[in-house]
Amino acid sequence: MLRRLRWQLTLLYLLAACGLVVLVGAGSYGLLSYYFTSETDQALDYKMAQLFDSYNLPLPAALANAQQVWTGESGRQPTAQPTSTRQPTQPATAVAVSGGGEENDEGSPETDVESPHPEDPYDASLAPIFIVPGNSPASPPAQTNTTAPPLIMDQDAAQAADLDGSDRRTVSLADGQQVRLLSYRTGKYGNIPPVIQIGRLLDDQQRILDQFMIGLIFLGALAVIALGGVSWWLSGRSLGPTQKAWEQQQAFVSNASHELRTPLTLIRASAEYGLRGHPPESQAKILQDILDEDEYMNRLVDDLLLLSRLDSRRLALKREPVDLPGLLAEIARQLENVGEEKEVRIELGELQGGALGDPIRMRQVLLILLDNALRHTPSGGVIRMDTRRVGRYQQVRIMDNGKGIPAEYLPHIFERFYQVPGSSAEDARSNGLGLSIAKSLIEAQGGKIKLESQAGVGTTAILLLTAS
Repeated sequence: MLRRLRWQLTLLYLLAACGLVVLVGAGSYGLLSYYFTSETDQALDYKMAQLFDSYNLPLPAALANAQQVWTGESGRQPTAQPTSTRQPTQPATAVAVSGGGEENDEGSPETDVESPHPEDPYDASLAPIFIVPGNSPASPPAQTNTTAPPLIMDQDAAQAADLDGSDRRTVSLADGQQVRLLSYRTGKYGNIPPVIQIGRLLDDQQRILDQFMIGLIFLGALAVIALGGVSWWLSGRSLGPTQKAWEQQQAFVSNASHELRTPLTLIRASAEYGLRGHPPESQAKILQDILDEDEYMNRLVDDLLLLSRLDSRRLALKREPVDLPGLLAEIARQLENVGEEKEVRIELGELQGGALGDPIRMRQVLLILLDNALRHTPSGGVIRMDTRRVGRYQQVRIMDNGKGIPAEYLPHIFERFYQVPGSSAEDARSNGLGLSIAKSLIEAQGGKIKLESQAGVGTTAILLLTAS
């Protein structure tokens, strides 16, 4: 079930990541395309302003503004200042327009076809701007371009410019090439063409955009592969606690069922044996066995209910100052008879300070730890308890010189129903929940617990409780 959920989470993470990749890629592609379009339109506007200057025509406001913006960006000065008082004149017989040339009237000192500046503002990016030749003799001749223009006057664009004053559009040629066209109405002065049309081929731009798209697809594919692995790892990490809880629940149910089945079997067997009719002495022993198993089941059920309430955080815990020296001294006195019976001495070391917590549950934890120490300390052994202040915690130590716990078993010692392999017959009747309950109770009160042990030397249980 969880594996299927992991696949679903992986797919969800991957789809979210792919959506982000597509969004970033589409945004990058759109920005690059917008940049090319914007640069081309600005270059066309500036070039058109240059042509209007060459014809000595008054500049429309849009072209004058574009000229100022472009020259301000490029750091160059316009070749002629726009003015509304200029009179149109006969155009030059050869308007030289190359990959970056400037136009000069005939007879001017400068007759270069190419610009003396290697980086002309309106040809700084990709393909050069060309003048579209028209069908009338007054149109700028084709030889004013350094290469043959790819089209003649686009009539639809020319008519739109004649009606509206200007027109800007992208047209497709017969061979599939695209051209960005800018058309402007001149006012029909003398032999000046009624409409001037300039353009730029978009092949270079489209080629760069296509290469950029291929790069995005390649990087996107790599990103999807990488994100797939990361998504699988993240889903596993997200479901890790759930998987662990599921496994613990399965083990808990299995162990609890086993622990409950054993006393139930013994109770049933004892009852059936008693029904066959036996002397009163045997009957009394059978009834005592039944009572013992019933007591064991009651303790087990109580422990299971306590763990359940701790897991669901429904256990009400007090938080009040607890006098640790008094509590430890009282517990030592109560267990003194048990220690004498087992020939184990319980000693108190230095006792000081207090802690914040629930006194009843704190007492329960100490009794669990002392019970473990008594069961694992041989005759003649010693159990010692002391307290001391460690930072913001009050430390309580319960030390014995019993048989100890091998290092490989220590990481599992607080697991539910866990028992160290090779435990004695007395330990076999333990349900293995004591240390789990102690750990949960201490952590529920904001404390910590750990065991330090060495086989053949002894075990030390260390409690860290919030100091009062």
